[in-house]
Amino acid sequence: MNIKPLAFESMGTRGMATSVVTKDCIILIDPGVNLAPRRFGMPPHPMEEERRNDHWAKIKDYAEHSDILILTHYHFDHFNPEEPEIYRGKTVIVKDPKVKVNRTQRARAAHFLGKLKGLPKKILRADNAKFSFGDTKINFSRPVFHGPSPKMGYVVQVCIQEEYKFLHTSDVQGPALTDQLEFVLRENPQVVFCDGPVTYMLGRRYSVESLQKATHNLQQIVEKTEIKKLVLDHHLLRDIKWKEKLEAVFATAKLHGVGAFTAAEFAGMQNDLLEARRRRLYGR
Repeated sequence: MNIKPLAFESMGTRGMATSVVTKDCIILIDPGVNLAPRRFGMPPHPMEEERRNDHWAKIKDYAEHSDILILTHYHFDHFNPEEPEIYRGKTVIVKDPKVKVNRTQRARAAHFLGKLKGLPKKILRADNAKFSFGDTKINFSRPVFHGPSPKMGYVVQVCIQEEYKFLHTSDVQGPALTDQLEFVLRENPQVVFCDGPVTYMLGRRYSVESLQKATHNLQQIVEKTEIKKLVLDHHLLRDIKWKEKLEAVFATAKLHGVGAFTAAEFAGMQNDLLEARRRRLYGR
């Protein structure tokens, strides 16, 4: 199995787009990329816009060569409803657009799926489903909260198994809740891409209690699974002080011989947190 992160905060844009290649098929998870419309009271810097364009071009290229495209939910950093052509001829597996979905995502899903008519080879529903493509197995969680509460809607987590298991948490914001953690423990993956806690909004839209629970749950993943590599990115890497906020998790990983990385580091690249450095980019 070959796993390649394509667009993440550690690479300069918002997203969790990931390519997974097995002997049986090529899978693209969450083919989307976006930027924070405002951060520190400022719009995206031209460097961020250029990076987004580069990442979207890369995602489209990978989509063209993929067999299966997966959408874990309907936020614009995880899918792009304006370019449905990338789904032509593909097997598309989507978060159920009508069950366990908030009003905003239901409307986005209806708009998007309307545009997809006649394009994909087939459209399948992901929620709590299991699929096999040759020897490659794809398991989905039941819908879980996008974060500590249902306010932001629901997402599905995905686990791909070939010679080992790779798990993509989608937007669990932690995981901060027990049912988000349970899927990871049950699947027992060797590689995990996790979006991490929303530390850049700590004390505003993300509580200290949620951070404490997320820290504990990440330590549980390290201690109770056969994990070898833990990638922490997405929400977490919007915080310039991301590493010190999860110091206990990195210490636990080191103790258990688990490699802890950002998506950029996993791909052999340098971290480039453009959004977190937006003030500096503007010279403020």
